[in-house]
Amino acid sequence: MNAIAQLAWQPLSSYLLVRIKPRLFMSIIVVCWGASLCGMASSTSHPSLLATRFLLGLFEAACLPLFAILTSVWYRRVEQPLRVATWYGTNGMGTIMAAIFAYGFGQIKNPALHTYQIIFLFCGLLTCVTGPYIYWRLDNNVSEARFLSPEDRLKAVERLRANNTGNTATEKFKIRQAVEALLEIKTWLFIAMTFLLNVGASVTVTFGPVILNGLGFDKFTTSLLNIPFGFLQILLIFLSSYAAYKWKNKSMILAVLVLPVIIGLVLLYVHDFPLGVLLLGYYFLAFLFGANPLIVSWMTANTAGSTKRSVLMSAYNAASAGGNIAGPLLFTDNDAPLYIPGLRAVLGIFIALMAVVGFQVVNLMFLNKLKERQRMKNGKPAKLHDSSMDKKFHMADTDAIPENASDDKIRHVHLGENAFKDLTDKENDEFVYVY
Repeated sequence: MNAIAQLAWQPLSSYLLVRIKPRLFMSIIVVCWGASLCGMASSTSHPSLLATRFLLGLFEAACLPLFAILTSVWYRRVEQPLRVATWYGTNGMGTIMAAIFAYGFGQIKNPALHTYQIIFLFCGLLTCVTGPYIYWRLDNNVSEARFLSPEDRLKAVERLRANNTGNTATEKFKIRQAVEALLEIKTWLFIAMTFLLNVGASVTVTFGPVILNGLGFDKFTTSLLNIPFGFLQILLIFLSSYAAYKWKNKSMILAVLVLPVIIGLVLLYVHDFPLGVLLLGYYFLAFLFGANPLIVSWMTANTAGSTKRSVLMSAYNAASAGGNIAGPLLFTDNDAPLYIPGLRAVLGIFIALMAVVGFQVVNLMFLNKLKERQRMKNGKPAKLHDSSMDKKFHMADTDAIPENASDDKIRHVHLGENAFKDLTDKENDEFVYVY
């Protein structure tokens, strides 16, 4: 129900992401999500449980797109993977804290409240408190940053010029940008990556309890065995994002992350191993969690235009929710306890994911070739240095064309003037796609 709500919410979410200031939008959805989680504690029937789960998915749906958009409007493209890792890595922290809470609160013997109710109330109220704090501390973008002086705000804006991802403060939903996003092959390849990855992630939901329960511990001790899995999520998210920063390449790191997942799936598929080896195979599946933040940062780095970016991030969340819905359908009770058909399907899914990543790289190379022709036609150099991917920031030189250029038309063209016009990556001839 949570995933269904996220899927249904995305068309409106993409509109609200543009129309409402991030500071206000974020604080509202955080408070509403926390209140909904508190409502879970009082859900005593199937209809009330479905309703609160729907509300949780509804308010959660806009969070990830909003996080991604905020990251893209505050940081240069080379800096974005590590920033995405910072907030995406809290998923792993959530896994760790959930295990600790389940164990800790499980020791409370209260006739009035069940353990799950105590957990829901604690986490829900804690989330509600953070809403006003977000509104107090969060700034919408660098041009409105209250902790910067007017001069530093201008410098912070100038840092983002090389991104060529457009103006983020238009507060206008542009239909043409939304249509452009939905008609591009690039968009659908990113959606395919997200869907395949999250369908495959269902194996952790299915096999995690089977393997951990097989170790023979009680349910509260078993929950603690998820702590290493959560720690691996955090570690791999940061390592993969740092590698993307270090080598300025997301597609290669993404492909490398899929390989241990395939190995883990093979171990579970063969299943004729000691329980410890199966547990190792399960932990190998944690590598897949390093892929989502790379896909997010790859998408935002290759998308310009405020409306187009909001539509793409909403499409990402919809694909993620769709994958979460479809994934468990691969594992039926008739196939328990080994789930061989489901594992075989997931193996094929991750192999297909590798192929889609390769197709996207070829597609982006082709788009860069088209950009070179477009620049030459407009009197600009075919090749541009993408300073947004430089590890150390240098002030952009808008007159970067050599004075001794033979063509008078080229000599008088200025670069960087399109950076804040809210043009899409397709419209801006100076945009450079990254792999």
